[in-house]
Amino acid sequence: MHKVLIANRGEIAIRIARSCDDAGMETVGIYADVDADALHVDAVTEAYALGGNSPAETYLNVEKVLAIALRAGADAVHPGYGFLSENADFAQAVLDAGLVWIGPTPDAIRTLGNKVSAREIAVRVGAPLAPGSDGPVASAAEVRDFAAIHGLPVAIKAAFGGGGRGLKVVWEMDAIEEAFASAVRESKAAFGRDECFVEKFLHRPRHVEAQVLADTHGHVIVAGTRDCSLQRRHQKLVEEAPAPFLTEAQRESIYTSAKAICREAGYTGAGTVEYLVAADGTVSFLEVNTRLQVEHPITEETSRIDLVAAQLSIAAGKPLPWTEDPQPSGHSFEFRINAEDVARGFLPSPGTVTGFTVPTGPGIRVDSGVRTGSVVPGTFDSLLAKLVVTGATREQALRRARRALAEFRIDGLATVLPFHRAVVRDADFTRADAMGVYTTWIESEFTDRLAADPEFSVAAPAGERRTISIELDGKRMALGLPAELLDGLRNGGMAAGLQFAETADDDAADPAELRATMAGSVVKWLVEPGTEVAEGEAVLVIEAMKMETTVCAHRDGVLGEPLVGDGDAVVLDTVLTTIG
Repeated sequence: MHKVLIANRGEIAIRIARSCDDAGMETVGIYADVDADALHVDAVTEAYALGGNSPAETYLNVEKVLAIALRAGADAVHPGYGFLSENADFAQAVLDAGLVWIGPTPDAIRTLGNKVSAREIAVRVGAPLAPGSDGPVASAAEVRDFAAIHGLPVAIKAAFGGGGRGLKVVWEMDAIEEAFASAVRESKAAFGRDECFVEKFLHRPRHVEAQVLADTHGHVIVAGTRDCSLQRRHQKLVEEAPAPFLTEAQRESIYTSAKAICREAGYTGAGTVEYLVAADGTVSFLEVNTRLQVEHPITEETSRIDLVAAQLSIAAGKPLPWTEDPQPSGHSFEFRINAEDVARGFLPSPGTVTGFTVPTGPGIRVDSGVRTGSVVPGTFDSLLAKLVVTGATREQALRRARRALAEFRIDGLATVLPFHRAVVRDADFTRADAMGVYTTWIESEFTDRLAADPEFSVAAPAGERRTISIELDGKRMALGLPAELLDGLRNGGMAAGLQFAETADDDAADPAELRATMAGSVVKWLVEPGTEVAEGEAVLVIEAMKMETTVCAHRDGVLGEPLVGDGDAVVLDTVLTTIG
């Protein structure tokens, strides 16, 4: 391999480019129109335009990606994560074009990427399992039948995906139909496949995973475990390695079954075997991600293994240099820095990065896909950067994380930084004797704290807050204020700030107007015009950054005629209809 096409964007494309450069390989980048000036375009040896902006016409377009690879003279393709990384047909097309595929074989992707057949392998090797459907479910009625036998809650999952897309947890029978339809839509949009299956949902479990490396010579190792329990909308926000507070029996079960599953499937490359660990200690196999994970840096920090370099080496046919599973050294956290508004339920927050200041110091690593001036589109994933913090112990890593998060500053759009700053001081997360968080902890226990904290509930329209230094009774203190108030003071004193408020009051909105709660594209209307709706009733589905969000009625009344249709783009506060 001499020239690698990176079939991805953002921080992971940059990460791969750097390991390729370390290995003396040239790199080829690709970009959507909106990414023409993106950071990953500058990180590669040469870059080519895909043409278009939607995932389907850009990073998911197999024909365009392969055409660029051949045009550029690439001899290998690295898919990163997301997009086409778990698409067996794409992997086969790369091989058929005479190129090296940096990943598992197409057969292994099909077998393990399909959650149904992966489950069958897990059964054969004796991995622990929760009840699930024998194959994909064809309709919501089949989900109802499963729930009638095994009880609620159940999880409807995309059979060919991961990362929380196409995953819906159902707690009531009446919600099954819409949850199934939504899972199918999200799966099709994110992965190009709409098959879904159903399994019993374990209440309040931890999410623990094993990082596997397997070469073409039959050697398989586990490079370490990770805990990924801090999630919102079933997508991870904070991960740590090694997974803390596991018993030796739990750890042994995870290591043994992860390697057995990969051997049974003939797996090669880097992969992740995921588990749920219930409150009673039960370990249950979840799925296999047949690709590099977003959270791979924390395993790199604690195992001292460059996982991307290992992928390149395995793809070149070289054996693994490790004969035993490496013992972890130190403790590492990864904080995903997403463009999401914490105060508004982690809604996607695309926009322009007007300021980007990263932390420094011992044990600090920042993998970023943006810089000052970067445009964050609503079309793709909300991940801006990853803050990775490592210490000799979990306690030291937490102290370093608090410092680093306090230093990290992103201006111009809302991010999840305030959430991270709060969670590293929360007793449930920081306790020294047990893991107090679980996969739905944010929605179940942290939401009320978000609403009560002015750091989250007071935000500029773009989600921006700024901190200034003041002196109070001779003591220096930090004061956080909404950005527009500070701008008003800077541009004309208090009068400017007051004028802003008075103008807003004079131009009061019609209380009947139902407005968009975020920027995105209209997926579908759930209620016909002229229908009586109640406050809080789901009315419309909007999609942004590959996730669906439901817009609910803001009051009781009759739904008016829609002012936007399916596929229309909307921005925050767009008037969608009226409820009179």
